[in-house]
Amino acid sequence: MGPRSAAAFLLPTPAAALHIATRSTTRLVAHRRTALRSPLAGSRSGGSRARHVPATATMTTGAPAPTASARDAYEAVCERVREISRLEGVAGLLNWDEQTMMPEGSAAARGAQKAALAACVHDKQTDAALGAALEAAEAALSAAAASEPSPLNEYERASLRDARRSYDLTRRTSRELAARVASLQAEAHGVWVAARKANDWDAFAPMLERLVSTAKEAAVTSRPALADRPYDACIDMFERGMTAARLAEVFAALKPRLKALLDEVAAGTPPDVPACLDGGPEWDVERQAALSKAVATAMGFEFSKGRLDVAVHPFTGGPAPTDVRITTRYSTGNPWEGVSGTVHEVGHALYEQGRNATYVDLPVADPLSMACHESQSLLWEFCVGQSRAFHKFLTPLLHDHFPHTADVTPDVLHAARNRVAPGLIRVDADCLSYPGHIFVRFDIEQGLMDGSVAVADVPRVWAEKMREYVGVEVPDAASGCLQDVHWSGLAFGYFPSYTVGAMMAVQLLGAARQALPDLDAQVEKGEFVPLREWLRVNVHEVGSLYASLDELLVAVTGRPLDVDGYVEFLRAKYAPVYGLADK
Repeated sequence: MGPRSAAAFLLPTPAAALHIATRSTTRLVAHRRTALRSPLAGSRSGGSRARHVPATATMTTGAPAPTASARDAYEAVCERVREISRLEGVAGLLNWDEQTMMPEGSAAARGAQKAALAACVHDKQTDAALGAALEAAEAALSAAAASEPSPLNEYERASLRDARRSYDLTRRTSRELAARVASLQAEAHGVWVAARKANDWDAFAPMLERLVSTAKEAAVTSRPALADRPYDACIDMFERGMTAARLAEVFAALKPRLKALLDEVAAGTPPDVPACLDGGPEWDVERQAALSKAVATAMGFEFSKGRLDVAVHPFTGGPAPTDVRITTRYSTGNPWEGVSGTVHEVGHALYEQGRNATYVDLPVADPLSMACHESQSLLWEFCVGQSRAFHKFLTPLLHDHFPHTADVTPDVLHAARNRVAPGLIRVDADCLSYPGHIFVRFDIEQGLMDGSVAVADVPRVWAEKMREYVGVEVPDAASGCLQDVHWSGLAFGYFPSYTVGAMMAVQLLGAARQALPDLDAQVEKGEFVPLREWLRVNVHEVGSLYASLDELLVAVTGRPLDVDGYVEFLRAKYAPVYGLADK
């Protein structure tokens, strides 16, 4: 029984991410996602820190309307940006269809379609008229700087800030490169699927050479200041302002403490799990799908504005907050893959469905970053979905859908789903060994970008790093370096978002608990609305108001990203399951 979901990536979503192509679909979303935002798109950032005011407050305070000149100039920008966002929504639908419904023989046609659309979007993103509109709005805002109150509210100023950043980033990239990236993503996905199925690294290696070269070209072209640091340029696409050096610092602080806790757990007393909770033919996939839908409904996923399907690599995508597409996968051999994956993807989907309706299709309504998006999926999957309280809610549903589990108690289910079992597959990893999988990918991506790791050597280096960080031997490419969809979506630099997102999830949950003292009791009864609404007000509707993840964390929790709190959470999570001594 896999302790973790096949988490996704925002369609590069872990579209890859995710969480493949656009601002509105972005998600390599976490382990599963696959269709992230295009590597050419700029993550939102820049500007000074704004005071945090939930969107609902902004809409109800009766703030004076902007002056006519500033308002007219701002609306001229918004008109153009909204059109671009809606075209990106079309690209999101193409990405979703490619991962779920598209016939195998349609890859070439889809690649041409995506390339044509990418070129059209690129033309609009780099249109001189948009640049002129931005200049006019900025000039009007500057001229009114001395007025009280400001002619634009903080959400509008943030949209203007991020529209400027995206324009500057994108206009550095040629139409030809934008089309080439879209076409390569479509081609590479099919090559990756076939190579993974055949367990044939050599079939994918030539494509990876092209992907690495194109990813570097796209990243440094849009971010010339980072031309000598191509991996930083890649990371910045997904986590604004983050650098490889900062990530290395965080990971260096985590590695010894996680290794010590893993060793402690390995020496502890493993839980006694009944055989009925392991895989087998009795775990009918149709009933798994019914259970997953029941859980998604309870969590608050609005099926009138979304859908749940099956995909090889689960992800979250779709064109708009009112049309959010999530996928998962089911297996009789790993019966928890489906429900865990669904909880994970619904976490992403709640973020998407909760985006600020007042500023829909404007930059400020976009998710802040990939790590922020992953924090939402991992908060639900790991922090809530693997809690003792959640298993009290889940156990009756499990009995209804799978009568052979009738004797399983919530405590037994909780222990079973919190086992630590380091393994080969990232998306099946438990919370404690999962960061090791990210360390492997982080090291290899750095090497691919700086030339210290050759594509031909990736399988060997992968095996060495897995032995070092996870403690397992890698038998083949399919269960090693071919397991993830991210590279085929040009999502180099996305993987660190998973661990950063997990750390953020723990920190946000701590703040939510202070605001919701009865949270555990609510979760036990399947009352998820209070937590969902707290997240909606403090994270989802806030969107990209702040310029960085740390700024959002300080506004909501009072401190930036916290390593200590994350490690303490993991120890508290596993200590009672493995009988660890108090510390």
